[in-house]
Amino acid sequence: MTNSNNVKIKKPKRKKSWMDYLYIWSIIYFALGFFNILFAWLGLIDFILPLIVAIFAGNKYFCNNLCGRGQLFWFLGNKLKLSRKKKAPKFLSSNWFRYGFLAFFLTMFANMVFQTYLVFSGTDSLRKAIKLFWTFKVPWQWAYNGSIFPDWVAKFGFGFYSLMLTSTLIGLIVMLLFKERTWCSFCPMGTMTQGICKLKAKGKE
Repeated sequence: MTNSNNVKIKKPKRKKSWMDYLYIWSIIYFALGFFNILFAWLGLIDFILPLIVAIFAGNKYFCNNLCGRGQLFWFLGNKLKLSRKKKAPKFLSSNWFRYGFLAFFLTMFANMVFQTYLVFSGTDSLRKAIKLFWTFKVPWQWAYNGSIFPDWVAKFGFGFYSLMLTSTLIGLIVMLLFKERTWCSFCPMGTMTQGICKLKAKGKE
C-alpha cells in the first residue's frame, strides 16, 4: 500500500493468537497415535466439538478458527509455500460431491464401528494394522502392546486413526495441487456443521 507521495506504508501486522498455533495439535495427535494407538481416541474431539459449536452457537466457529487440521494445511501451503495456490475444480465444492463424500465417509465410519463391535463381541480378533484410503492395510504393531483396556478399545483406535490419517492425506494432496485449504470445501465435518447451521437459521425464520 502507498500514500499520495508513492511512499510505501507497511500494514500493521495482526497480533498472533493462540488459535494460530493449533496446527501443532494435529502434529501432536498423529505423533502420539504413531507410538500408542490408544491416543487415537483424542481425535473424537475434532468430531464432537464442531457439532456442539454448530448446534449451540449456530455457526462454523470451530471450522473457521479452531480446526487444527485446516490450520496445518494453511501453514504448510502458505507459510512453507508447498501449495500451488491454484483454484480447485468446481465439483469439489458442489453439493452433490460434498454430500456424496459425506455419505461415503459416514458409511466408512459406521463400518469401523461395526468392526469394533465384532472385536467387542468376541466374533473377531484384534488386528494391529491401519487402513489407508479405506483400502491398503499397513502393519502398525508397535503402536499397541496391550493395556488395561479390552481389545475393542484398541480396535476403535486403529480404525479411527486410519480414518483421521486418510482424510489428512487427502487434504494434503489437494493442498499441494490447489489452494491451501481446499480440503475444507468438502470436509465431512464442515458439511455437517453447515447443514446444522442452515437448519438452525431456518428455525429462526
